[in-house]
Amino acid sequence: MYLRKAKPDELELVLDIIEDGKKQLADAGIDQWQNDYPNRETIMDDINAGRAVIYNSDDHETLGVASVVQAPDHSYDTLDGGWLVNTDHYVAVHRVAIFSHHQGKGYASKLFQDLFAYIAKNHPESQSIRIDTHQDNAKMQHLIVKNGFTKVGAINGVYQPDDACFVYEKDLRQAHVTADAS
Repeated sequence: MYLRKAKPDELELVLDIIEDGKKQLADAGIDQWQNDYPNRETIMDDINAGRAVIYNSDDHETLGVASVVQAPDHSYDTLDGGWLVNTDHYVAVHRVAIFSHHQGKGYASKLFQDLFAYIAKNHPESQSIRIDTHQDNAKMQHLIVKNGFTKVGAINGVYQPDDACFVYEKDLRQAHVTADAS
C-alpha cells in the first residue's frame, strides 16, 4: 500500500470516494458531510495545493483518500480544549475516506499507519498531527484513538453551523526521539 499526491486530472476520482464516504455516513445515521462539505471546490483546492493524497493498494487499485494540511489550519482556531503540543509545526489530517467496497479489510487502519510514514517523510518538521471527526462518528473516533491520538477538545460549527466535532492530537516528538535513537 502507498500514498501519493492526487493529480488535477483525478478530481472526479477523489470526488467519487468522498461522495461514497458521504453515503456511508448517511447510511449509518451520522450527520457528517451531509450538506455542502466537502464540496468540489474544497477537493479541487486540496489537489491544487498538494494536500490531497490517494491511497492505493500495491497493485495500484485506489482504496481511499485523505487530505494532509500543513499548519496553520484555521479549522482549529475555536478549539474548546488544549493541545498536547503547543507548536506551529503540525499537520492536520482531514477528509479521510475509504471506498465502501474496500470496507472491513483493515485498510483504514493501514491508511493511518501509512499516513504517519508519509507525514514523517514529507513533513519531517511536524511535531504533532491533528484530526477531528463528528461527535456521532464512533467508528472514526475508535480508529483515531486506536492509532495513538489523544482527545484534546471540541470544535463547533466549523464545517456546518450545527456540527460538533471532537478534536484529537498525536504527539510526534517522542516518535522523532525514538527514530533518532535507532
